[in-house]
Amino acid sequence: MALLDTTIVTVALPTIRTGLHASPATLEWVVAAYALAYGLALVPSGRAGDRFGHKPLFLIGLTIFTLASAACGLSQNQGEIVAARAVQGIGAGVFYPAISATIQLSFTGAQRSRAFGALGATIGGSIALGPVLGGLIIAGAGAHEGWRWVFLVNVFIGAIALPMAAWQLPRARSRVPRQFDPVGVGLLSAGLLLLLIPLVEGEQQGWPAWCFLCFGGCVIAFALLTWWEVRAERRGQDPLLKPSLLAQSSFSAGAIFAVAFFAGFTSILFTISILWQEGLGRSALTTGLIVVPFSFGSLISAAISDKLSARMGRMVLVTGCAMVAAGIALAALAVHLTAPVPGNWSLLGPLLLAGLGSGIVVAPNQDFVLARVPEQEAGTASAILGTAQRLGSAIGIAVIGTVLFGNLHINREPNAVASAFSHSSQLALLVNVAFVLIALLLVIALPRQVPPRP
Repeated sequence: MALLDTTIVTVALPTIRTGLHASPATLEWVVAAYALAYGLALVPSGRAGDRFGHKPLFLIGLTIFTLASAACGLSQNQGEIVAARAVQGIGAGVFYPAISATIQLSFTGAQRSRAFGALGATIGGSIALGPVLGGLIIAGAGAHEGWRWVFLVNVFIGAIALPMAAWQLPRARSRVPRQFDPVGVGLLSAGLLLLLIPLVEGEQQGWPAWCFLCFGGCVIAFALLTWWEVRAERRGQDPLLKPSLLAQSSFSAGAIFAVAFFAGFTSILFTISILWQEGLGRSALTTGLIVVPFSFGSLISAAISDKLSARMGRMVLVTGCAMVAAGIALAALAVHLTAPVPGNWSLLGPLLLAGLGSGIVVAPNQDFVLARVPEQEAGTASAILGTAQRLGSAIGIAVIGTVLFGNLHINREPNAVASAFSHSSQLALLVNVAFVLIALLLVIALPRQVPPRP
């Protein structure tokens, strides 16, 4: 549900803009607020799961997520939907760590790899289903109110998932005593907000001085967070981010890699949705169908990612990143060559290639990163890695949104709107390529950071 809600919402963004008269910055916040709240909730929730058991945290988070989905669908203005999306992200952040932690605690060796492969296939299936389902819902319910049902569909899914989870999920085998770190949570939240607020709002407001003050404050907040966490661990306390865990080269490298990679690939659908609907005036259903090759490729490759990573080791990440970067670059080239009105078939091959690459990266990286994490730290480790992924997603959306909307220069020539959106989309896609190439360089430069499969 958490990942389905990411892709299903991207095709609904232009209709949200129409239905609520939302600004471009609001569209970015609809995605970024969810990702940010999701990321901030992950680490405290993972620690709480280690202490109280992952099953009750899963049920609590899923309940919050379901109720917040209803609030999103019933929103009457921009502020309400952004606030509801933040609460929805908190719900997702509460229940999601329990998934990886349950796999980590329930399986070992090859069985765990297969379990993470199944999780990757589920993620791929959610990504694949989201855009088409969103397009079908909006086509059926109408462009003005259809976006509401994109959120309300989660209420029906939650009504089924909650009793099934209460019945089927295993109870925790043991519970690890945990302290809570409100200072760490506050500093992490402050640092991320000081980073994302100017990224989202700065371009629309002309980059006033407060944006740069926020960036400076972000550096200070993260420096204080580092000092506080190291100090707390030296005193025998239980800090939020566990510096000793981050000191493991395989874990820290995998988390940094996740930030860069997720910044690059998760915002592709955002760019294409805005281009196809706002720039070319096409329907949400058409947009959903356009991104099916990406989603389908991710689904197929994720299903076999465990076998590929067993054979290729670290090279599976190198190969996947290279495929994603090449696919996005070819998508930018296709938009350039077919501008000002790209055809519906022009992105099929590039997006399929990018999707195939993404599917063989996400689950293997998670498996590699968690391979040497002690069982008692499973929830915390899964949550930190998830935070890195969500942080990357939020940064990617903020940066891509700034590039996409900040380079729109519409004149009075024929096809002026389509031409302007095509140009800005090309730039946005090239920024996506840059993020993925950074992730690729991290893997190449730090080959020993990824542990061998046990």
